[in-house]
Amino acid sequence: MSVAEGDLAPNFEMPATGGRTVSLTGLSGKPFVLYFYPKADTPGCTKEACAFQEALPQLGHIGLDVIGVSPDKMKPIEKFAEKFALTFPLASDEDKTVAEAYGTWVEKSMYGRKYMGMERSTFLVGKDGRIAKIWRKVSVPGHAAAVLAAAQALG
Repeated sequence: MSVAEGDLAPNFEMPATGGRTVSLTGLSGKPFVLYFYPKADTPGCTKEACAFQEALPQLGHIGLDVIGVSPDKMKPIEKFAEKFALTFPLASDEDKTVAEAYGTWVEKSMYGRKYMGMERSTFLVGKDGRIAKIWRKVSVPGHAAAVLAAAQALG
C-alpha cells in the first residue's frame, strides 16, 4: 500500500523518546513532518536526524512538529536521541504497521540479496491532515532544508 500527495495521512500511534506517545490525533490541526529512517545511530540516519534538529528553530517558528520513525526498539532509539541531543520525538514502529501504511517498508536489495527494510522517506502533512509533499528514497545532504522550504510554502 502506498499513499500519495493529497491523501489523508494514515492514522498512527507510537511510543516515542522521553516517554512520549505520538499520534495523528495528537497532531490534529497542526502541520507536521513524519520521516522514516532505517536504523538509529547509523551514519546516514545520524546526519539526517542532526539536520532536522538544526532546522527545528525555523520549523518551530512556522509551527511545524518533526517526528522521526524507525523499526528499532525504544531502547536504542532513546540512546540515539540522548547521544545526539535530539529534542524532537523519535518513535518506534517495531511492528512496521505505520511504515506499511505509508508505504515505506519495502523490498530492498544489496549484493543481489533481497530483504525487507525501511525506505528513507519523508512526509509533510498539512493542518488539514492531508499529505502535502512526499520525498521517497531520500538523499540526506540538503534534505532538511528542502523540507523546510516546502513547509514554508505551505503557509
